[in-house]
Amino acid sequence: MTGNLSRPALSACLFGVPGANLNLGVGALRAATLSGLLAREPAADVTVFDDGWGQRRGHAFVAGSPVPISLAGARHSRRYHRPESYLNMRISAALGGLGNAGLARIDAADVVLDVSGGDSFSDIYGEHRFRTVAWPKRLALLRRRPLVLLPQTYGPFRSARLRAEAAALARGATMAWARDPESFAALADLLGPDLDPRRHRQGVDVAFGLEPRVPDEPAYQRLTGWFEAAPGPVAGVNVSGLIARAEGRTQFGLAGDTHRVAARLCERLLDQSDTRVIIVPHVLTPNGTDDDRVASERLYAALAVRYGDRVALSPSGLDPHQTKWVIARTSWLCGMRMHATIAALSSGVPAAVVAYSDKARGVFTSVGQRRHVADARRLPDDDLLGALWESWTGRATSAAELAVQTPAAVERAAAQMDEFVAVARAERDRRGAVGAR
Repeated sequence: MTGNLSRPALSACLFGVPGANLNLGVGALRAATLSGLLAREPAADVTVFDDGWGQRRGHAFVAGSPVPISLAGARHSRRYHRPESYLNMRISAALGGLGNAGLARIDAADVVLDVSGGDSFSDIYGEHRFRTVAWPKRLALLRRRPLVLLPQTYGPFRSARLRAEAAALARGATMAWARDPESFAALADLLGPDLDPRRHRQGVDVAFGLEPRVPDEPAYQRLTGWFEAAPGPVAGVNVSGLIARAEGRTQFGLAGDTHRVAARLCERLLDQSDTRVIIVPHVLTPNGTDDDRVASERLYAALAVRYGDRVALSPSGLDPHQTKWVIARTSWLCGMRMHATIAALSSGVPAAVVAYSDKARGVFTSVGQRRHVADARRLPDDDLLGALWESWTGRATSAAELAVQTPAAVERAAAQMDEFVAVARAERDRRGAVGAR
């Protein structure tokens, strides 16, 4: 045999996507990375490190069909005796990898991909969260595996010590990608004179490459029936349970009440006789205080009394692919979760984001939509509502802009995925050559 047929299957690990079944933004990062990788290397042996326990089997969707993958638990846990504990992996590494199945998967990998949840390579969420994000990077470098930091944000850092540690990890990576111009500027500042244009790159959020997928029955019939029931525009609204609470508004220093603004926006939209609204949750934390579903159901119940079936609530149980399918059928989206808006932008759907941090600004800038970032930290209720309404009424202009910008961003997502896979292929071939000597 010659050529590709003689090569062993590519092996890859993916870190930085915990809770992907509940946080559809993190789920979108995971799903887009896996579908892109497996579309290029269908026989790849892929392990996703998640917050579960033990070694398990899972699946990813490629072109709408399930493809098997491996799942392995990995945690910054005080249960040091557990093999899922990062400290246990570190001790096992010092003992030559003895007895730790997760570490063995890292050792076997041709590439370790790490996305840090998209925006968590920072210490603003506390040192414990930083350690959780830093551990897999440390292990990959310790085991001398090619580490690719997928497009993400870097910083901000409050601690000089943790900033220095983050810089060392970024320097050690085979490649480090930022997901927008502002994130790349932060990466460049972090690396200083060690910035290498061949290794340190600006890309786009990998979720721009997420494939939509038709919902399963009976949700598909319910949704298609509702979307096709009337010819007028459909506004999508994503409310965040995180900032719907008074505690969340205080935590992020918001100028007003975002849930009240969302209700006023929906009422104003529905008072236009031809407009309908679908509410789309994006983070689901059962019994959690920041669950979008709870905030969404509260908003839906208040509107349905007055507007009936002109308002809908996206069904429970949809995965990131299916949720993107729903969002792609709207005429415009108001999002409070950034990856809900990425699902819109990457589908060519005009969107506005109710921002509570700087992270959304760079992503919107990357597709020429910065003016649709409504900063809830500085805009009181009336001004925030006004900014969202201006975005809604200007959606035709935005749609024309996205008709040009979106295909370019999707192409960039595909091109950067080619580069991620090229790193893995090069390492696989290098190992093969060494083994053949």
